[in-house]
Amino acid sequence: MLVLGINGSPRKKSNSGFLLSTFLEEAEKLGARTHVVDVNSQNILPCRELIVCEKKGFCPIDDDMKTEVYSLLREADVVVPATPIFFYNATAQLKALIDRSQTLWARKSRLNLSDPKSKIRRGFYLSVAATRGKQLFEGLDLTMKYFFDAVDARHDGGLTYRGVEHSGDMEKHPTMKDDIRDTVNTLVGPLAKRKKIVFGGHQDACRSQMAAAFTNYLAGDQIDAERGGSKPAQRIHPLVGAVMREKGIDMAFHQPRSLNPATKADRIIQFTGGSEDPTPTGNEEVWEIPPPSEEDPDTLRRVRDDIDQRVQSLLASID
Repeated sequence: MLVLGINGSPRKKSNSGFLLSTFLEEAEKLGARTHVVDVNSQNILPCRELIVCEKKGFCPIDDDMKTEVYSLLREADVVVPATPIFFYNATAQLKALIDRSQTLWARKSRLNLSDPKSKIRRGFYLSVAATRGKQLFEGLDLTMKYFFDAVDARHDGGLTYRGVEHSGDMEKHPTMKDDIRDTVNTLVGPLAKRKKIVFGGHQDACRSQMAAAFTNYLAGDQIDAERGGSKPAQRIHPLVGAVMREKGIDMAFHQPRSLNPATKADRIIQFTGGSEDPTPTGNEEVWEIPPPSEEDPDTLRRVRDDIDQRVQSLLASID
């Protein structure tokens, strides 16, 4: 399970950044993996309304959204933006990231594709403001509502604090740590209690990607599906996206990653059948499905359907 923090403050050691780090520390205590996107240090360009995303489902702007952020938004189970209030809304740095999430909205709403984690992803924001106006956070809440909708996350609200102006104010706040702890237990706790299945292979470019996607799509509310490879490829199999779209599942922006051998799970599935596949150690269940070539979509469809059936049988066997 990944809890993705998005730090929208342009200031180092900011109050909103402290809120976010406290949130992620509590999530880690429940067993979550965490990652922070610090938008002020990222190369994220503003949306130029090129309309390519609504027609083709991708953004042609070449920056960190393309190489990193879209993939993290797709991998995340919980998305947690944190920002100070600038003119009754998020900072410009964070707003640029939000605007560029139009690409994900377009894939869902224009191309009718389903992100595998769309049924379980949660969104929750953190914010501070120097003044105490009653309407301080209304603009931000509306922005977050539509941001979470774009990234296929359920809007679960936010924690907001008024009268926070000086460095270190949040560290001295009397209720903040209890607020964060209660929120994390409520929001992240149920996701952390899901059974965990890990799918492992050689490159994490095809079989493990499809198996995790089917599992998340079919039973993400009950199962935390992880995957990885012993030697991850640079990209997923070029035809995986096309054959999974035939099942209505969107694999855009999914990236191979390493499989941590120390990862704990209720079930570990090891793919075999390829000359470079890792040798099973005896602690895993083995699915012998040879990796398909990059040029043969029909073979890949058979692999996809085989994995689909195996995943459904696996899910039926889990109490």
